[in-house]
Amino acid sequence: MIQSETLELLEWHRLCQHLATFAATKLGATAARHLKIPDSQTESEQLLEQTKEVYQLETRLTTGLSFEGIQDIGDSLERAERGGVLTGDELLAIATTLAGVRNLRRVIDNQEDLPILTELVADLRTYPELEQEIHRCIDERAQVTDRASQKLGEIRTDLRRLRTQITQKLQNILQAKSGAVQEQLITQRSDRFVIPVKAPQKDAIPGIVHDTSTSGATLYVEPNSVVPLGNQLRQIIRREQAEEEAVRRVLTELVAAVKPDLERLLAIATTLDLATARSRYSYWLGANPPRFIQREDKEIITLRNLRHPLLVWQQQHEQGQPVVPVDLLISPQIRVVTITGPNTGGKTVTLKTLGLAALMAKVGLFVPAREPVEIPWFDKVLADIGDEQSLQQSLSTFSGHIRRISRILEALGSKGDEGDEGKFNAPCPMPNSLVLLDEVGAGTDPVEGSALAIALLQYLANHAQLTIATTHFGELKALKYEDERFENASVEFDESTLSPTYRLLWGIPGRSNALTIALRLGLKPEVVEEAKTQVGEATDEVNQVIAGLEAQRRRQETKAAEAQSLLQQAERLYKEVSAKAASLEERESSLRASQEVAVKQAIAQAKGEIAQVIRRLQKGTPTAQEAQQATNALNQIGQQYQPATPAKPKVGFMPKVGDRLRVPKLGQTAEVITAPDQDGELSVRFGLMKMTVKLEDVESLDGQKAEPVVKAKPAPAAVTPPPQSIPEIRTSQNTIDLRGKRVADAEYILDKAISEATSALWIIHGYGTGKLRQGVHAFLQQHSRVNNYEPAEQADGGSGVTVAHIK
Repeated sequence: MIQSETLELLEWHRLCQHLATFAATKLGATAARHLKIPDSQTESEQLLEQTKEVYQLETRLTTGLSFEGIQDIGDSLERAERGGVLTGDELLAIATTLAGVRNLRRVIDNQEDLPILTELVADLRTYPELEQEIHRCIDERAQVTDRASQKLGEIRTDLRRLRTQITQKLQNILQAKSGAVQEQLITQRSDRFVIPVKAPQKDAIPGIVHDTSTSGATLYVEPNSVVPLGNQLRQIIRREQAEEEAVRRVLTELVAAVKPDLERLLAIATTLDLATARSRYSYWLGANPPRFIQREDKEIITLRNLRHPLLVWQQQHEQGQPVVPVDLLISPQIRVVTITGPNTGGKTVTLKTLGLAALMAKVGLFVPAREPVEIPWFDKVLADIGDEQSLQQSLSTFSGHIRRISRILEALGSKGDEGDEGKFNAPCPMPNSLVLLDEVGAGTDPVEGSALAIALLQYLANHAQLTIATTHFGELKALKYEDERFENASVEFDESTLSPTYRLLWGIPGRSNALTIALRLGLKPEVVEEAKTQVGEATDEVNQVIAGLEAQRRRQETKAAEAQSLLQQAERLYKEVSAKAASLEERESSLRASQEVAVKQAIAQAKGEIAQVIRRLQKGTPTAQEAQQATNALNQIGQQYQPATPAKPKVGFMPKVGDRLRVPKLGQTAEVITAPDQDGELSVRFGLMKMTVKLEDVESLDGQKAEPVVKAKPAPAAVTPPPQSIPEIRTSQNTIDLRGKRVADAEYILDKAISEATSALWIIHGYGTGKLRQGVHAFLQQHSRVNNYEPAEQADGGSGVTVAHIK
């Protein structure tokens, strides 16, 4: 009972309704609205694997998985088994369902790395012969076709012939009695062929009146001459209906014979649709797959940027407020977290968010948090969030709290006697439940309520895996310093605007801020001051310490934001300079390559001409004159292909402070800001960038090279500065591209690349949401072979690329 109450308090049914909108079939939507919560971790992991594989499959397909044609045929299968005769629509639905599921299986079988889905559809029987037989006998309008049976074909041939006879007779009557008919029309009334006759002229065409117009001016008469044909037509129609039913009965018996396989087919199609709905809903939420951890193995609960899924839906579909995420990083030894702070600060939303995250992971949904998502598998999620709790306010009472908490303790399986200290403090074996308590101990005398809350939390520390409790009692904040299993957190409140920020602060107990709010809202200062004296100096000092901690945290966050902004500016400028340098280097390489090609061509041509001279000399005994001619020819060839001696650069330029000069390697003009030193180095500035260059790397604007600096003999004690380290060179062999990969796949590729690397490794992860970059940095930080890592230079991708230096 308490678990169903918890689902209601967490508004689980609303989440299921949202999930159902992503289902493609009626059965999938029904299954999503009545989502079953697994009883074992193994089942949850199986569901998560299904979701992951569908997620992976849909990223490869251009249109995603198609469930076209799959319908709810469960009732039809039941009726077929009980001997009923299915209609044409029902038989057609069965045929399209078989075809739709077969297409699903074909798509899955065409993929290589989907073991869970492949196993799911491995033994699926789609009975193509049954589908073909249904389509042979039933057309697209769900009518039995002529080819369904020979007898039916003959009956319909007779029908068409008889209808033609009746129509011909009526046409003759219309022409012969044109003055008695209202219009030249043959119609039907009660399956009988009739013609419209003017009421005053009814005796002109004797027959049976089957209908009359509203005004009474027209009678619809079946002439006596066609009555026998009409009777004969009705008899043939009844034979046709009987034969159609016989055909459908045969098809129904074929369906009933394979009912167990069709029911299994329907169940598998529903499972696939539900997995697809989970995948699409997870993608819409921007969620990530969770990993179930064992806190006994010292693993930390990690839920960064966790968002409430119902508030995300409200923001997207109902123009709600932006969702403020919370960070939940809970150490393995922590069993109880007390959240304090002012009302409407987001404490209850935090409880509901964590509760929904635990349930979403259990049913195979991704969790709307940043990777990595690591959470225990809780066998029970139990909550006390008031009798009429909503996301805005609490309307619970003390009695309601106590009744529900009693049911929570019963659900935990503990019946300890609080009077027996040994039983009270003894932890239950492997507690694995999540307990969420809102305003624990509230609604009664503060002293007794506080004592009850302390005792309850200490009890839950022994009997639950994790307890999150919100409170206003200051005594609960001290439990952290008495028991290492307790931790404090608080919701932030902006005193300047008297409004909550909805951020969760860890390690800092919160303040109710009641006196501050009262003063800012206009309460007389003397009343507030008197209230402060009633609170006591100790409480005031504690509040001042907490306020100081909050202010210090805000200053640190501001400085971090400023530093990040400066870093981005520097990266942008460096990227511009590096891009120009890379462009120059590329142009230089291109010129060098073209020169090499030209030299090779010239050498080949020169060799050919020299060979011709040698062949002429070899034709006979060379004379002195012929030898001289050959020598002259070789000299001409040498002069023709010998590269021209480059002109010596002009020397004599010496840059001074304020001069403008050119840096050929960078393709930039710069201003001299310091004169050359004894090592021939000077500082220049172009734009916002400053750098040190050598004299041989600069020239005047008219092309003059600088005069070399004559170094003075160094003193014996002088020590030359160490040379600058040569930067690592990026190549295709030391660069790996992880864009588009998930963190788990990227870690495997990274580990292999690091094991083979001998120097620096360039890792391309892109910008995107930052999830992949954070995962890569976390992996590099813990890898034994990585000395350190840093963002790449702007020319190499900036913060979209990380350079790992290998030991």
